[in-house]
Amino acid sequence: MRLLAIGILALTVLAGQAEARTAAANANGKWDDARVISVSASGNGPAVQHITLGLNKAAIVQLDSDARDVMVSNPAIVDAVVRTPRRVFLLGVKTGQANAFFFDAAGHQILSIDIHVERDVTDLSSMMHLDIPDSDIHISALNDNIVLTGSVANSMDSARAQDLATRVVDDPKKVLNMLRIKAGEQVLLKVRVAEIERDVSKQFGINLQAAVSAAGVPIIAATANPYGLLGQALAAGSGLQLGNVGTAASPGPNNLQGVLNALEQVGLVHTLAEPNLVAVSGETAKFLAGGEFPVPVSRDQFGNVVVDFKQFGVGLSFTPIVLSPNRISLQVSTEVSELTNEGAFLEQAGATTSSTGTSVTTAGLSVPALAVRRAETTIELPSGGSFAIAGLMQHVTKQDIDGFPGLKDMPVLGALFRSRDFQNNETELVVIVSAYLVNPTMNSKLAGPTDGFVPATEVDTILNGKVNTVYTKDAHGLKAADDGKVGFIVE
Repeated sequence: MRLLAIGILALTVLAGQAEARTAAANANGKWDDARVISVSASGNGPAVQHITLGLNKAAIVQLDSDARDVMVSNPAIVDAVVRTPRRVFLLGVKTGQANAFFFDAAGHQILSIDIHVERDVTDLSSMMHLDIPDSDIHISALNDNIVLTGSVANSMDSARAQDLATRVVDDPKKVLNMLRIKAGEQVLLKVRVAEIERDVSKQFGINLQAAVSAAGVPIIAATANPYGLLGQALAAGSGLQLGNVGTAASPGPNNLQGVLNALEQVGLVHTLAEPNLVAVSGETAKFLAGGEFPVPVSRDQFGNVVVDFKQFGVGLSFTPIVLSPNRISLQVSTEVSELTNEGAFLEQAGATTSSTGTSVTTAGLSVPALAVRRAETTIELPSGGSFAIAGLMQHVTKQDIDGFPGLKDMPVLGALFRSRDFQNNETELVVIVSAYLVNPTMNSKLAGPTDGFVPATEVDTILNGKVNTVYTKDAHGLKAADDGKVGFIVE
């Protein structure tokens, strides 16, 4: 019994000390994770307070007079718990705005608090400053949204900050990224597109014609083997003829003639384009050196052809993303296309009936096809770095032999009864790309191909055959008409 009494006495003392410490903490205004608001109601009229309360955080209202009633405009946003007549707890339940009103025993309003409940972004702000040290990010809450302002070193840090903020609100649409990027965001792309195409065609054939008179009956035999690939000789007027054959009606002596075709054609095509484009980080720039050709898509009620224009030539499209001051991500798409008859669409002429019941005669048309070489890639490289897209080769070899059945297979003499048609097409495309971070510059530092051009005078044109004036002064020394600060230079 004595031990039990001692234990109860010890617990009572400890409880009293804990209550005393709590009372002292309350008196000193020191609360964990709570905001203390001390309000004096001794003035004229009710006191007015404006507070911002963190979501799922609490505030303690300390009054110097007793409050009997407490009313909250929206309990779903702010919950009020009356602990004592002079101490009230306000809990932020949901983001939004609400009002709290306090009344004394006589029904007089002694306090009015406008409460704005927002997300607590303190931990998020600390994490961003630790993970992204070279940035100046300011985080603010707007209802249930997070607003990011300030500046970061590059777009990668901006994306990282937005990703961290998204983890807090669980919805990317609730994060407003207004961060500025300190690094240069303008990228100059120098592209060199080079293509070589070589075509070789060879033909060899012998056309024979013989006339024989047997017992007064004329007999004429001839071979004219076609060329299976082209359908005709490369040059119809080329060849070597031996002998002569008379007509079938009155053949002369037995004789033989032959035409030997040995033809070769070599073609070379060189395509080169060097476009320079500038684009802001994240935006797409496009370039086309070529043209457009009409493609029929439909006919109207009168039979007229409705066309749409398609592009062809040397095209370039790129989207740069500046990851850091010396690191660029590039998405490049380049294409070289030309018109060709291979695979072209042919439509014969004909008659159709329109919607009004009248007969309409439509003319035939031919739509060319496109031979396209295209490459797309995404890489990362430093400012001033280059890369090449090579290996875009196409090698097509075709060979066809036509001849008289059986006779063309004879050794040696079989060459007299057959023809050979050979084609070899080779194409190689190389694209060399260089990327640079660029800054604006003065217009006077830039020069164009027309700078300093002066047409020749009539006397100079007639006497000297000149089309422009020749001078020794440096064209870059000419004063520009526009002194505005425009243009770009490479860093």
